[in-house]
Amino acid sequence: MSTELTPKQIPGQPDVPRADSAWSMVFTPRVDIVETDNELVLMADLPGVGPDDMDVRFEKGQLSLHGRCPQRPRDAQSAQAEYSVGDFYRAFTIGEDIDADRIAAELKNGELTVHLPKSDKARPRRIAVQGQ
Repeated sequence: MSTELTPKQIPGQPDVPRADSAWSMVFTPRVDIVETDNELVLMADLPGVGPDDMDVRFEKGQLSLHGRCPQRPRDAQSAQAEYSVGDFYRAFTIGEDIDADRIAAELKNGELTVHLPKSDKARPRRIAVQGQ
């Protein structure tokens, strides 16, 4: 039995937080989700985002990730620039089998890891067989 964690569809992304600058972009981070017996683990790539620039929220059955990549210094000349600067945003609808009070997140080296523990009722358990 798989615990539900599905990306939230946002047609035209009207409710996506917008960056301060009209020229900034909102990016959809790449995400991997791994399921174990005890939890779902979500890993998202957020290059350039620091812990103070990250907002992870769980509200009304939705997990949202919003990270802000700070602007580069304007007086610096780039020898080569392969990625743009802007906000990262992604939202997921979470199934009822997740224990919302124990959700935890950490950000290290541009990778956000969110631990979504399964509630006790959703965890597999072994049933003892009685007999003679």
